[in-house]
Amino acid sequence: MVFLFCLSFGAWSISLFWKLDVASPRDLPLRFNRTRNRIYAYNFNYRWWNPFERWRVEPVAYDWSQVRAERWLKRGATAQGGLVIKGGVVLSIVKPGTNEVIDRFPLTTMGADAHAWAYICTYMQQGPDALPPPGPPKDHNDIPWYNAALLLAPKVKWPANMDLESRTAP
Repeated sequence: MVFLFCLSFGAWSISLFWKLDVASPRDLPLRFNRTRNRIYAYNFNYRWWNPFERWRVEPVAYDWSQVRAERWLKRGATAQGGLVIKGGVVLSIVKPGTNEVIDRFPLTTMGADAHAWAYICTYMQQGPDALPPPGPPKDHNDIPWYNAALLLAPKVKWPANMDLESRTAP
């Protein structure tokens, strides 16, 4: 009986970890369109406990007025007795007229979390002239040759109509 449990748990674990590596998209980009006053997100939906179902990407668009930023901080201890502190910023989408959160997207983990949110707010409220020039755009499908798991992962591909809408003015 224990052998069967271990065998089924092992099969489930292998399936889950394999799928986490090769089914998740290479990146989860966010796009901000100031002229349309909208945010576009590459939303990956999955259930970690069921690696046998089809996980999918659902690109979504929301009005800028629905976006809120939430800062999170997590403290924990390591087995060696050290302290680990992780933090970041999550963009929360609220139902219009309420504070009920209907969706969330990670903006950053560690690094320049508050700075990234301030940069985005300045861009959306005052425009690109109020900011220092950005760096070169990132290709979300450009993966280093040595990252085998991400090379097997699906490429970021926006639906044609949403790709056009997120890049152009009304």
